Amino acid sequence: MTEQLIEQLGEVSFATLGHFLEEGFVDHAIRAMVPNIRFVGRAVTLRVADADAIAVNRALATLRPGDVLVIDMAGDWSHAPVGAVTQCAAQCAGAVGIVVDGVVTDIAELRAAGLPVFARGTSQLTTKLHGTSESATNVPVMCGGVHVGPGDLVMADDNGVLVLDTAVAAEVIERALASDRAEPEILARLRAGESVGTVLA
Repeated sequence: MTEQLIEQLGEVSFATLGHFLEEGFVDHAIRAMVPNIRFVGRAVTLRVADADAIAVNRALATLRPGDVLVIDMAGDWSHAPVGAVTQCAAQCAGAVGIVVDGVVTDIAELRAAGLPVFARGTSQLTTKLHGTSESATNVPVMCGGVHVGPGDLVMADDNGVLVLDTAVAAEVIERALASDRAEPEILARLRAGESVGTVLA
């Protein structure tokens, strides 16, 4: 069921889901660092404490094809937990994207590699190999004001990031797909000169 739902979400315009939902939309400050992309995947969550790079490495080791690494920097928007090597490791594991509530580095390399990365911005200051025990993988986290649990569905494009549990996604997907199917006719009628009052009534 989840795989079928992911396939359906891959077909829908994510902005169309915004017609039917109010929650799950990540703060717009978290934006695409690699442009012209979109993805749907399952969340692997990481809460990073003390700017600990080892915690990031441990989370990378858990990634499987179709996963999205969601990193909660717990308010640290100075230290970048993701750069060229991190992105490469995630890409080689089959991840479809990375979302960071914080900053990233190596922006030119990230764009060249192509794996979607979302963040609040960039920094030259990075995480360190501390190995503290306060970080945690696959626990509930906060990302851009949204609660994200392990296995939640994460979808993102140049418009932003949306996080849904499977039950909510299943409830709205058919209506969203129907809305997308109806849109070409609406646009055609508007372009043909029909009045807005008639077409959008």
